[in-house]
Amino acid sequence: MEPEAATPTPSRPRSPPQVSWVNLSRNLLLAYQSLGVVYGDLSTSPLYVYSSTFLGKLQNHNNEEVIFGAFSLIFWTLTLIPLLKYVFILLSADDNGEGGTFALYSLLCRHAKFSLLPNQQAADEELSSYKYGPSQVVASSPLKRFLEKHKRLRTALLVVVLLGASMVIGDGVLTPAISVLSSVSGLQVTEEKLTDAELLLLACVILVGLFALQHCGTHRVAFLFAPIVIIWLISIFSIGLYNTIYWNPAIVRALSPYYIIKFFNETGKDGWMSLGGILLSITGTEAMFADLGHFTALSIRMAFAVFVYPCLVVQYMGQAAFLSKHPNSVRYSFYNSIPDPVFWPIFVVATLASIVGSQAVITATFSIIKQCHALGCFPRVKVVHTSKHICGQIYIPEINWILMILTLAITIGFQDTTLIGNAYGLACMMVMFVTTFLMALVIMFVWQKSVVVAAVFLVFFWFIEGVYLSAALIKVPQGGWVPFVLSFIFMIVMYIWHYGTRKKYSYDLHNKVSLKWLIGLGPSLGIVRVPGIGLIYSELATGVPAIFSHFVTNLPAFHNVLVFVCVKSVPVPSVSPEERFLIGRICPRPYRMYRCIVRYGYKDIQRDDGDFENQLIQSIAEFIQMEAVEPQFSSSESSSLDGRMAVISTRTVHSSSSLIATEQEDFGVSDSIQSSKSLTLRSLGSVYDDENPQIRRRRVRFQLPANPGMDHAVREELMDLIQAKEAGVAYIMGHSYVKARKSSSFLKKLVIDMGYSFLRKNCRGPSVALNIPHISLIEVGMIYYV
Repeated sequence: MEPEAATPTPSRPRSPPQVSWVNLSRNLLLAYQSLGVVYGDLSTSPLYVYSSTFLGKLQNHNNEEVIFGAFSLIFWTLTLIPLLKYVFILLSADDNGEGGTFALYSLLCRHAKFSLLPNQQAADEELSSYKYGPSQVVASSPLKRFLEKHKRLRTALLVVVLLGASMVIGDGVLTPAISVLSSVSGLQVTEEKLTDAELLLLACVILVGLFALQHCGTHRVAFLFAPIVIIWLISIFSIGLYNTIYWNPAIVRALSPYYIIKFFNETGKDGWMSLGGILLSITGTEAMFADLGHFTALSIRMAFAVFVYPCLVVQYMGQAAFLSKHPNSVRYSFYNSIPDPVFWPIFVVATLASIVGSQAVITATFSIIKQCHALGCFPRVKVVHTSKHICGQIYIPEINWILMILTLAITIGFQDTTLIGNAYGLACMMVMFVTTFLMALVIMFVWQKSVVVAAVFLVFFWFIEGVYLSAALIKVPQGGWVPFVLSFIFMIVMYIWHYGTRKKYSYDLHNKVSLKWLIGLGPSLGIVRVPGIGLIYSELATGVPAIFSHFVTNLPAFHNVLVFVCVKSVPVPSVSPEERFLIGRICPRPYRMYRCIVRYGYKDIQRDDGDFENQLIQSIAEFIQMEAVEPQFSSSESSSLDGRMAVISTRTVHSSSSLIATEQEDFGVSDSIQSSKSLTLRSLGSVYDDENPQIRRRRVRFQLPANPGMDHAVREELMDLIQAKEAGVAYIMGHSYVKARKSSSFLKKLVIDMGYSFLRKNCRGPSVALNIPHISLIEVGMIYYV
């Protein structure tokens, strides 16, 4: 929730005793909130675990010993994977407070050269959030050098990460389907049973309502979520305790792993195949790590170890005790085990809890899509903030409706929680398998532990997860194929977008404008320099893009001040506003050409706050002054194209600065405005909303105070910058068409000309994604032959 919550605070020798109480109360509050966000999916698993386990031939073995063995398997699975692996190990591998598959990949990319993002720079390593733990120089291991040397291995690592991400997206489709369908299935154990068609219709109505409310955001009902899950967990704990005492207290003996051996001795191959149902008891575990950025590791550990884990164990124990006396009630074992007086309250709470669990996974899917986009592996989509306080709570309209259609298709197509459970379990286990592999690499390359420690971790958990995964793979014909199909579709989309983006960047990189050609044009660039500032957007972090020469060739006029803007992602969770802008100079001072690199982390969202222009101009002004007083930023010492770059703080400039910002209010456009003024207002399009010109927007006017000690050249450059800002800002962007060369292979033409072109036409345009005002936008058409 806050930065200090994610990073361990260094111990102080004489800290007052009340500080620990403040931290404890804060973590208790976060633990309470985490129950509604993190554990909704995991806590609803008792609805369908036993019914998915005792299927097929295992129904012939549903005696007391086998049921005891099934509970023992569930208990030790909950203990080894969620408790040991996630709570005690994985939660310690946070990336500045962030968790999940991409957090592990981000850590690896910063401690080894695994990243495939083409526009990374050495300056990115100076970000405050780039470092992990105490800085220490450690000799590079042979394995690390081997992986860094081979690009195919680094590509394979990215594919593994994207596979895990695709499986998480599959969870976002399957979780609402199985949770809602399982919760409403309780209506079939009542006296007035609903038909299958009526039950399916009710489930579809709930699912449509669930996805329709996503635009409201989880923050609006966040305080309702936690009480629902708390009531649910207390309810299932009470029912489990009652069933244990009333039906068969001897079930306590099944906590011994000896009953697992007895289970497999009696069931053999049938017992192994039933593991596909047992693993459903840990579905939703990944949320503990993936949602770490919203809470603290301590709060999630407290919530699970103290509350969630005991409630689940007692519920599974009580359900097994009931089944040991009623072996024929397996299909609706949860609802049949509920005492009649409390059936309807529990049914209502179960339905609400399933909705809460679905909500958490859908929100996590939005975050995964956003992180894929930050890696350049997903088309541009609209990202909407649903919370002013929690940056991770976002809403993506396109993805929401796609998820809804896929979820309804799964629900209507299967109409059976058993078949959906086969798909669901396989998807969850694939995510855990990938997470274990990435964590082993983190142990070696980030934690700097020996290969033996990493190998022990990998082998131990891969053996457990591999057994479950092998049992889940057997169920591929019975619904297990669904996550593979979904992952294949999303992987194809990700690969095509990543491949096309990389080829387009490579074209820009090899067709940069020559420095000699640019300097040979002189300060006027051989064209007419008109008043104003031109912001030229490009994906290049160095050099001048080909779009510049293309524009000059077709329209020989440009603005007095040119700024080449590169908006890029860096492998960190977030970039602080003070470090967001990286300013440099292109060509000597009289050219008035600058570079601005705007950096965002994989969790950051580009907000449409309307203040980008002011921050950019202020940053350039600070760079000009810094360059004058600090020799290391002097352009005369560097003849390179970009000179030296400086990180410029975007905080409010104090009165000691040579450039003072004053705020004004513009109240709209008068009907009797003169034509000359309307041109000025048009060039200042960022001041007025292009759809409603009457909207009042903040405008900042820069003034240069008298300062006799200021260098004449610096003062003149600042005056030119102020005058250009007052004249207006234009956004110049390439409207590119990417095509494969005629000599390309058929497969490449298929990927570029059809796949990539289709995605570019149907995704959000770059101007929309970058929040560029349309009234000030100039697009330059270009064809990229890659």
